[in-house]
Amino acid sequence: MRTSTDRMLTRIKSIYLYIKRRGSVTTRELVDEFGITPRTIQRDLNVLEYNNLVQSPSRGTWTTTKKKTKVS
Repeated sequence: MRTSTDRMLTRIKSIYLYIKRRGSVTTRELVDEFGITPRTIQRDLNVLEYNNLVQSPSRGTWTTTKKKTKVS
């Protein structure tokens, strides 16, 4: 069984890849796509933003940054 940390990291990675693929998404789109609460999505986005992987150019809209990443 996977730990809650593993599940969280997998979810955050999936969110990042989804935003990268779509170019720009709203928080609501993420909630609908991943079927989790707005608060959980916001916590995950905060982790991505803290690590300079996503940014919010306008309230509720998210895009990826130019930071180079290696996703495995």
